Amino acid sequence: MNRRNFILGCGAAVSATMVYQSNWLKELKKQYSNVLMLIVDDLNDWIGPLHGHPNTKTPNIDRLASQSTVFTNAHAPAPLCGPSRASIMTGLSPSTTGIYGHIDDDEIKSANDKAAQSVFMSDYFRQHGYHTGAVGKVFHKAIATDSFDEFGGRSKGFGPYPDQRMKWHDSRTNTDWGPFPERDEQMPDYDSAMWLKQQLNKSYDKPFFMVGGFLRPHVPWHVPKKWFDLHPVDTLTLPPYLENDLDDVPDIAKAVSELPQMPTTEWAIENGEWRNMVQGYLASVSFVDSCIGKVLDALDESPYRDDTVVVLWGDHGYQLGEKSKFAKMALWERATRTPLIIKPPRSSKSQVSDQPVSLLDLYPTLVSMCGLPKNPLNQGQDISPLLHKPDLKWHTPAVTTYGPNNHAVKSQRYRYIVYADGSEELYDHQNDPDEWHNVALEPSFASVKLALRQHLPQVNAPWSPHSHYTGNDYFKDLSDNAVK
Repeated sequence: MNRRNFILGCGAAVSATMVYQSNWLKELKKQYSNVLMLIVDDLNDWIGPLHGHPNTKTPNIDRLASQSTVFTNAHAPAPLCGPSRASIMTGLSPSTTGIYGHIDDDEIKSANDKAAQSVFMSDYFRQHGYHTGAVGKVFHKAIATDSFDEFGGRSKGFGPYPDQRMKWHDSRTNTDWGPFPERDEQMPDYDSAMWLKQQLNKSYDKPFFMVGGFLRPHVPWHVPKKWFDLHPVDTLTLPPYLENDLDDVPDIAKAVSELPQMPTTEWAIENGEWRNMVQGYLASVSFVDSCIGKVLDALDESPYRDDTVVVLWGDHGYQLGEKSKFAKMALWERATRTPLIIKPPRSSKSQVSDQPVSLLDLYPTLVSMCGLPKNPLNQGQDISPLLHKPDLKWHTPAVTTYGPNNHAVKSQRYRYIVYADGSEELYDHQNDPDEWHNVALEPSFASVKLALRQHLPQVNAPWSPHSHYTGNDYFKDLSDNAVK
């Protein structure tokens, strides 16, 4: 008997007698794995398992990775938290829902007809007998109303904030850096970790789907001083930077990624702040790693230790000076690549897969790992075969979308970007890992582009009027002129 028939059969027994109900719940708890999902805002590859920065210190994420499959070539559906999280939680790509910018959590299902048909990941697990709980930032703001059985809340914004800004004074962004406040206990992420710890100390009569959404290292890079002290500024390595890096990219690439409210690398160099900014980001990563450690400790000390899938992911990458940017919001590698770590129940094996995967793949993968019936609306791939054989030949590149008809296709070796006006970028990561040389116009790469073009979305839904993003003129125009 498969698990779907098992749950349906047991569901019939529930209606018969209370005794059968008790037995059904006990059997359900045995059959289905729990899920603990940890989401980290704006986390790029500066963690130990991905070797993204030599000065990073993430002992708790490292510990999780030592029992997991680490996907070194994982990419976000969009390089912006609103559309990325909406895509992951609905199982639908931005080009399907028209959610290209931010969106209120309760507006996701209103974006277009396809979005209206979607079932949030948490709801899908709940429909199949799971207890669901969440805390912190799961969707763009917090959670969609009634999308979880219980919600531990989220502090508004990304504070706490000092009385005055320390380094960057543009009010259009939270960007700033420096030690603040005094204690970890004053940080919202600490509260989220404590809430998850409490949940893991409870008894459940059914499997659980539990999600923690942590805020750091999202700006401002304010965490207590001890985390800054962990990364002495004069010892830090700066990211790779080429002064004329954008000379060979099309104009639309510059328009899409323009962020007038954010510092540039030139500003950071001229003002002697680049190392301080790197320090602030690393400090924030180490702080959130400590919060994750508290949750992992609680899981290890709980009765759920051996029957829980643990998954950790970031919602997109982040540039710390590469291509003169301190931001996400671009279709280059640094803005789309993000951690994805999956630990199956009872796993103690560390392995690495460098196959290209998308965070859109999370929904069908977790459904598969837990033995639930497939959701036919899911557009991602079930990557659970890579948990069994991480070097399995994989033929599906990862696609990231940033605005209608702007897509990046990432294979093992290449990144191919196609913009709405037909402009292109192509980078050969075997020879150019920093994406300094756009080879899209070189005839020798014509066959590479042709092969990657086959993976571009065939449908590009209009920008939904429920979605909005005004970070630059390009997106403000699209957002303001969405057909209502």
